[in-house]
Amino acid sequence: MTLTNEQIFGTLVLPYLNHAVRMYEASYASSGDIDAAMRFGCGYPAGPLAVIDELGAATVRDQLAARYAETGDHLHQPAELLEKLATEGRTFAEEGAGADGAAPALKLEIRKVGVVGTGTMASGIVQVFAQAGYDVVFVGRGQDKVDGVIAAVDKGLSKLVEKGKIDEDGKSDVLDRLTGSTEREALGDVDIVVEAIAEDLDIKTQLFKDLDRICRSGNEGRGAILATTTSSLPITRLGDATSRPESVIGMHFFNPATVMKLVEVVTTEATSADVDETVLALCANVGKVAVSCGDRAGFIVNCLLFPYLNDAVTLLESGAASMDEIDAAIKEQAGFPMGPFQLLDVVGNDVSLAIQQELYAEFKEPGFAPAALLEQKVAEGALGRKTGKGFHDYA
Repeated sequence: MTLTNEQIFGTLVLPYLNHAVRMYEASYASSGDIDAAMRFGCGYPAGPLAVIDELGAATVRDQLAARYAETGDHLHQPAELLEKLATEGRTFAEEGAGADGAAPALKLEIRKVGVVGTGTMASGIVQVFAQAGYDVVFVGRGQDKVDGVIAAVDKGLSKLVEKGKIDEDGKSDVLDRLTGSTEREALGDVDIVVEAIAEDLDIKTQLFKDLDRICRSGNEGRGAILATTTSSLPITRLGDATSRPESVIGMHFFNPATVMKLVEVVTTEATSADVDETVLALCANVGKVAVSCGDRAGFIVNCLLFPYLNDAVTLLESGAASMDEIDAAIKEQAGFPMGPFQLLDVVGNDVSLAIQQELYAEFKEPGFAPAALLEQKVAEGALGRKTGKGFHDYA
């Protein structure tokens, strides 16, 4: 039996909407930030809570209740807040009204920015800050890596010149703001360091110990801010490795950093309010949309996106719909820019599996257990576009 487009939407998108309600219900993030995260992080036409308002809380509640009766899966049981809004005939727009306060301000002065790393993400972050007018010092493990960042930024700026967005003088000005080094000591006088190295907790922890030694210190969050671009590792652990946990924060940029508008600003229990507000204001200064959340697996976007992708693989395994049918239904019914299997192949099945494993470990939800077919694809080395084959064949 092949499911209709509406049934595919109900199977995959309704639990995603329910997860978003529970995230808001737990006061993990504001309704505006949850919606902005999915719009700017995934290119969705509307955020999940806005979608519930559009469909009607009672409609979503009733459809989820029907799924829960069918599956018995706790993840399909309508969230308490959804039940409440449905009963009262209220919306998330009304629920979150008045939550947005004044625009954040730079509580700490930011003149010079440091970046550690030389990969695609680091190069993009270097360009973002330099284009916004900041002097940027970046550090790599060798001169060839440092030169690679300059080349990447040069190439990115040349594309902007071709499109008429900047002129040659503007390009030269940006490049003049860059200072590359192979020595971390070059970061001694920066106001904030953004770390964009390998997603390995031991390696990052050692780096943060070193940055704590090198970077300007100060009382009550007045030292240099130490930020990590991690998408999944516990930021609290990085803060604990330093003498300044109040100055440690997450700045999760999305790839490519020069194009994607979203930055998830992640605070730990120890992060000072001044550091948080300064980083939010800094994001606005460099043209990014910042959303606030706490230090737990997946933050906002990954926590909502990857269970939905995992559910799509489980649906494929069931034989109730083909890959092409699922991808087409989601694009048509939800208006998402890509179907789940197209997106899995772009993200990388190894990355998707690792994030799903982290979510499963953190939340202990049986429904978050990684789909067997996803594990199989990774075991076979079919990781997606980067290997020429994933769920689709790109050979």
